[in-house]
Amino acid sequence: MSSKVGSTPHGTRTPSGWLSDYRVRVNTTLETAAPSGTQHRIAAGEHTATITEVGAMVREYRVGDVDVFVPFGVDEPSPVYNAAVLVPWPNRLRDGRYTVDGETFQLPLNEPDRGTALHGLGCWYRWELVEAAADRVTLELALPAQKGWPFQLTSRVTYRVDAVDGLEVRVRTTNVAGGSAPYGVGFHPWLSTGGADLDDCVVRLDATEHVTVDDRLLPTGVEPVTGDHDLRAPRPLKGLDLDDAWVGAVRDADGLSWCLLERPDGSTAAVWMDSSMDCWQVCSADHIAGHERFGLAAEPMSCYADAFNSGDRLVHLGPGESHEVRWGATLR
Repeated sequence: MSSKVGSTPHGTRTPSGWLSDYRVRVNTTLETAAPSGTQHRIAAGEHTATITEVGAMVREYRVGDVDVFVPFGVDEPSPVYNAAVLVPWPNRLRDGRYTVDGETFQLPLNEPDRGTALHGLGCWYRWELVEAAADRVTLELALPAQKGWPFQLTSRVTYRVDAVDGLEVRVRTTNVAGGSAPYGVGFHPWLSTGGADLDDCVVRLDATEHVTVDDRLLPTGVEPVTGDHDLRAPRPLKGLDLDDAWVGAVRDADGLSWCLLERPDGSTAAVWMDSSMDCWQVCSADHIAGHERFGLAAEPMSCYADAFNSGDRLVHLGPGESHEVRWGATLR
């Protein structure tokens, strides 16, 4: 008695035949589902943005056909935290370890070469849609308690675009459980060069103090800006290797502090933050393999690296307490 290929004489599939069918089904799923989840597109005038379900990231933001942020493809995960919401801490946490009320907690080290826990926990969760309109979308993440993080926070982010003012972002986080939770928030937009070399662009940053770091990029102190770290006046990026934090935010008449990337064509991609935050991180991506100097990260933050241990600018959210921040971007 003969049998069909991929079957036993009794008609049951061999492991190899079952695996072949399984791969087909998985591949079909991957071809139809974006790695960053559902895409939420908002628009006003020439300003358009696409917000992802995973990480509540800005996958693309442009004015007309000109990118303000470096985009990433709908068929790929975010390569470098593109415009992600960084909760419940931004930047690096030394050894992934921190102490609350005498108890020490250990988080996974997702930056193993520096031995740090990088950019919080919210980046890779799916954020639930709360409300959507043509020019705005609101997403929410109920961050669960987990190993190394015994707290429960709910973060709600609203993205809105305006035909004149551009992109505005608001995040409100609430402690929905007991105990006092350490908390910080930051964002990770990469300003686009508009197709030019970063060396041919000019940077300006409204800040008066630079955060010094060790070889793990963990803070060692704060100093007045001098030399390569004084970016208060426009400065060519050629020769600048940046992955640094600044405080001492300088604000304009509207209470906003700015980071500007002027491109060779005369246009300027710009990020601002209001008085709810006073820390910047700026990165030229010199040491990100495969993405060297592909754009300029202009990151508004409520606190800089290792705030869970230093306590500097750290927020303590008691039961039922909330914290809200506001920032935005535009093309000049």
